[in-house]
Amino acid sequence: MGQQKLSDLPWNELAAVNDAAYRKQLAYLWEHSEFYQTKLAAAGIASAEEAGGLDDVSKLPFTEKDELRASRDEDHPIGRHLAASMTEIVRVYSTSGTTGTPSYIPLTADDLANWVEISTRSYGASGLAKGERMVTTYNAGPFVAGVTLDAFAKLGVCHIPVGAGNTERLMTAIQLLKPTVLGCTPSYAQYLSEWAFERGVDTAASSVNKILVAGEPGGGEPSMRQRIEKAWGARVTEAMGIGDISVSLWGECTHQNGMHFSGAGFVHFELIDPETGANIPIEDGSEGELVYTHLMHQAAPLLRFRSRDRVRLSTGACPCGRDTPRVRCIGRTDDLLIVRGVNVFPSAVRDVVGKIGAEVSGAISIRPKTKSVKLAPPLPIVVELAKDQEADVGLSSLIRKRLRDELLVTTDITLVPFGTLPRTDYKSKLVDWSETE
Repeated sequence: MGQQKLSDLPWNELAAVNDAAYRKQLAYLWEHSEFYQTKLAAAGIASAEEAGGLDDVSKLPFTEKDELRASRDEDHPIGRHLAASMTEIVRVYSTSGTTGTPSYIPLTADDLANWVEISTRSYGASGLAKGERMVTTYNAGPFVAGVTLDAFAKLGVCHIPVGAGNTERLMTAIQLLKPTVLGCTPSYAQYLSEWAFERGVDTAASSVNKILVAGEPGGGEPSMRQRIEKAWGARVTEAMGIGDISVSLWGECTHQNGMHFSGAGFVHFELIDPETGANIPIEDGSEGELVYTHLMHQAAPLLRFRSRDRVRLSTGACPCGRDTPRVRCIGRTDDLLIVRGVNVFPSAVRDVVGKIGAEVSGAISIRPKTKSVKLAPPLPIVVELAKDQEADVGLSSLIRKRLRDELLVTTDITLVPFGTLPRTDYKSKLVDWSETE
């Protein structure tokens, strides 16, 4: 069955197809992956057949990012989870390596084609189509996001890669080449509108009518989305993926009801309770951490890989006609702060503050006093005022009350003038640990 035809199957008819692919993937791992031969044997599983089918996948152990890192050495620079000969690898991406040596992500020709198909589905859902001009700011070449460049070509889009770090160059490209689509992080889309406003450039009057955001949570936050859409006069949709599994696994359609799963036939996903590891049913309104398993991968397939992305799930048919599950990313479980027993995601704080309205810019910075996930209240938060706004005791009180009402967290609010908090052309950092003891 061709993959394009597979993507057209109703969601509830994919189970048998996915199960067959999973069993074949398990057999491949048992034969080719030293990492999983050892890992599954340690879990008491003596053969691929004994591991069972997809209905039994929750009985298998999770795979953690740190395990993959630990499996690397001089003789295994990619890791012992490499399951194909390097002569079969056609592309090797890397992570940014911000915590040390980069991780390498290999792809065979078939893996690459599958990733391009997944990304094509994701961006196609957002309405990206042949003949459009799209300007992007991602320095994607060395990283897995580089696959999206192949997807843009497959969709027939005229791609204008500008890269990060040169806002003036980007805005010049928008003014002269008149793209209809802008691709960037939500933080950068907001910063661009502020940069343009300061220089008398009307972004709402530009040619851009679609903004595709990815790379960080935020594009689905109502307050941030509304600010960006108002500033640009454009519709914002978001995409989400994960480097070790596939880029752009989820893509939002123009109805903006969440990101549609775009990996059908290639990837299986589960929801788990991030604290207990227990499975959570795939049903409307479910909330949990995404866990992924490859169904059709050759270079470095993964079983039950913990993403650390916490999402809220929506099911059922969408007005666009797709019936695949949809998600909205709430935050990352490894970014979670616990304030006297209350779970607080930084992106949720930003969304509540952003809904205050025109008195704030939308930029925040959480400034914990101790270097710990578990914190004592009040949680210190710096909130940036909108342009020409002055600090007001009543506004501080209102923000504290809204955060208490919506997130059940007690805070200490410091208001600062517009432009005080840093802006970024990539991912914004909402937690600043520099003042910790």
